[in-house]
Amino acid sequence: MTRKYFGTDGIRGTANKEPMTADIALKVGKSAGRKFAGRGDFRHRVVIGKDTRLSGYMVEPALTAGFTSVGMDVILVGPMPTPAIAMLTRSLRADLGVMISASHNSFQDNGIKLFGPDGYKLSDDVELEIEADIIDDSNIVLAEPAKLGRAQRLDDARGRYIEFAKSSFPRKQLLKGLKIVVDCANGAAYKVAPTVLWELEAEVIAMGVAPNGFNINDGCGSTSPEAMCERVVKEGADLGIALDGDADRLLICDEKGRLIDGDQLMALIARTWQSRDKLRGGGIVSTVMSNMGLEKYLEGHGLTLARTSVGDRYVVEHMREHGFNVGGEQSGHIVLSDYGTTGDGLIAALQVLSVIVEKGRPVSEICYNFDPFPQILKNVRYGSHDPLNMESVKKAIRDGEARLGKEGRLLIRKSGTEPLIRVMGEGVNNALVNEIVDNIVDEVTASVG
Repeated sequence: MTRKYFGTDGIRGTANKEPMTADIALKVGKSAGRKFAGRGDFRHRVVIGKDTRLSGYMVEPALTAGFTSVGMDVILVGPMPTPAIAMLTRSLRADLGVMISASHNSFQDNGIKLFGPDGYKLSDDVELEIEADIIDDSNIVLAEPAKLGRAQRLDDARGRYIEFAKSSFPRKQLLKGLKIVVDCANGAAYKVAPTVLWELEAEVIAMGVAPNGFNINDGCGSTSPEAMCERVVKEGADLGIALDGDADRLLICDEKGRLIDGDQLMALIARTWQSRDKLRGGGIVSTVMSNMGLEKYLEGHGLTLARTSVGDRYVVEHMREHGFNVGGEQSGHIVLSDYGTTGDGLIAALQVLSVIVEKGRPVSEICYNFDPFPQILKNVRYGSHDPLNMESVKKAIRDGEARLGKEGRLLIRKSGTEPLIRVMGEGVNNALVNEIVDNIVDEVTASVG
């Protein structure tokens, strides 16, 4: 069955336009509730969190209505990071967890992410079953009046996650003496992230902590880290941490304001955990987007890099199947399965901070572990037809691959969240990579018209 609503990370789109309407959210609640409410003879419940987008006020009550209509109780926790919802789903023995967020997208968009009772995102098969109900919900049996669900707010949800995050940091360490700029993207972590760092005794300079419904990811956070980098230099801080709107990914900058991406952070965590005899699986898991430099670095230390399709769910699936405990994406979406079931920007930041405290050296000396291969990524927006089916585009790709040979690679794919063709190339020869990527982009653009 072809996916109509679910992409690589749940349902996502422009708020108040299909598929991100109140009607669709209602149907998602009814369908998901029906599937998970029959697991036993007890009161079933779902945890619902959100980020700070204006449209969350529309989506949250629609989902609540759907779940309660099939007899599920709803626990509302308000603005919370996506990994907090995964954690709370397990902690509260809930049947489902729901995060209302479009992650790093601007406020106009919103999305729905679903977690099962184990805190992991739902499988493709279950998502397809929910899609079938969205298209035709006539077979969904609604609860009798006396068996409707109830909704209540959980007042201590934020405190639960704060303590959970702090518990991932080594007990004998503190952040005393470190000055940290943290940019919360005016998103879901705007209260919890500065609190965790401050309670661990860091000097905290908080940015992006004044959400108004419209300013999430707007010139701030991991998608626009320039302001954070400038603030680090201006304040003489030791480092900066930039989260995205739902705080499941991060970027770090050093004391000089230079960005450190997810590949470098995964390299650092992998080597550190290897030295502590804590790394499982003999390496890490990442996506096809990770730099070849990371792969070569890991090989030099006897570690492997397993690659998956783009999307943290595929990284997590491979980790679970093959026994890895470190995985993630170049974008900074890092999954540490010792602590959580999905990417967690704050938990990943704390692992990096632990190394910084332990070594007592500047971030610029600690967090750069390999020289990345030159990598070029360009996006082309497309309409109704698929440019990748055009023979001219296929030929440009074949020619590019032949020219690169073993000195590089190409990756051309559709975005799972936007109508974009992503053209990525990397290799030893930067000029050659640029030329090949430009040729492919030109052919894709021409095919789009």
